[in-house]
Amino acid sequence: MTGGEVAGILVAVFWAILVSFLAVVLARLAQTLRATTKMVADVTEQAVPLLADASATVRSAQTQLDRVDAIASDVQEVTSNASALSSTVASTFGGPLVKVAAFGYGVRKALGRGGDGAEVPRGSSRRTVIVGRTVPSSRRRKQKG
Repeated sequence: MTGGEVAGILVAVFWAILVSFLAVVLARLAQTLRATTKMVADVTEQAVPLLADASATVRSAQTQLDRVDAIASDVQEVTSNASALSSTVASTFGGPLVKVAAFGYGVRKALGRGGDGAEVPRGSSRRTVIVGRTVPSSRRRKQKG
């Protein structure tokens, strides 16, 4: 055998090994692609129902949030109405009630009772002033002198 024949045989063996190696690699790649395709199909089968459930849950949550928003706005309206009613009642009855309480206090004082409800003895030196009445002249001289 000559050197050219040996080189030709070596080249043929090299190509045979290279083609065999590429065939094995392509077979493995085909197996990997089949496994990947199957895995993607399985994930798709499981993901579609999960996405449908998630979508239904989000819609339900949105409905509940709308209800809570309506309730909150109703509570805010009731609160503002209660505040307005409170202001109206205070302005309507507040002044007259203060006047009635002051009148009652004045009546108690005029009848000779102190602020604590104890009766003041009649012979005491305490004097009552009545608006519009004049002091008799005999008493006026005593007070001046």
